[in-house]
Amino acid sequence: MRASGFSTWSDHGRAAASLELLGIRDQAWTAGDALKLLPETNGPRIEVLRGCVVVTPGGSIDRRGVQMELGHRIRTAARAAGWWAYPSVNVVSGDDLFIPDLVVLRSSGGGRRAVDIATAVLLGEIAPAGLFDRPREYAAAEVPFFLRVDLRNRVPALALYELVEGEYRPLAAAAAGATFVMWQPFEFSVDPADLLDEEAPEEASAEASGAGE
Repeated sequence: MRASGFSTWSDHGRAAASLELLGIRDQAWTAGDALKLLPETNGPRIEVLRGCVVVTPGGSIDRRGVQMELGHRIRTAARAAGWWAYPSVNVVSGDDLFIPDLVVLRSSGGGRRAVDIATAVLLGEIAPAGLFDRPREYAAAEVPFFLRVDLRNRVPALALYELVEGEYRPLAAAAAGATFVMWQPFEFSVDPADLLDEEAPEEASAEASGAGE
């Protein structure tokens, strides 16, 4: 009997076989299909939008670092207000499946593989966030708040939007060096600069490039 929590080559083989379905399946996908037939992955995001599977490559180190740091801070603030925050959760919206960078729920998602989008009070994305207009899709599903994180030129910025009459309208925003403050759906503040790690030394970047040759 193998120890729980450790994967084997047969596990990886089954995962690879499951992912092959992306290339050979000739019918529309649903969120239920994806959750049932595809393996869990810590790499690319595999989502479903209007019957099509959308695969987004894994993010950069900056993106992952900001997701971890912001997620930790948001989780602490959300719990104090009675909400639950998670990174990269499977969110089901009808037949569609989304995996936002940040999810704040009205109730705990513990023990579940996926949650219904109706339980989300806020969804967050680190831009660029893939191949489709996520704010539009989230607004159509009536998610009350949307948080956008921008990392262009390594200058982090946060912007919070509130759903008003079916569209997201700006509520709060700040870039690195200023304090981002939001009061809804819970209190939270941060200087966006604190979310991003310092840039790697040039010699470390050169070594990493050489190792890949």
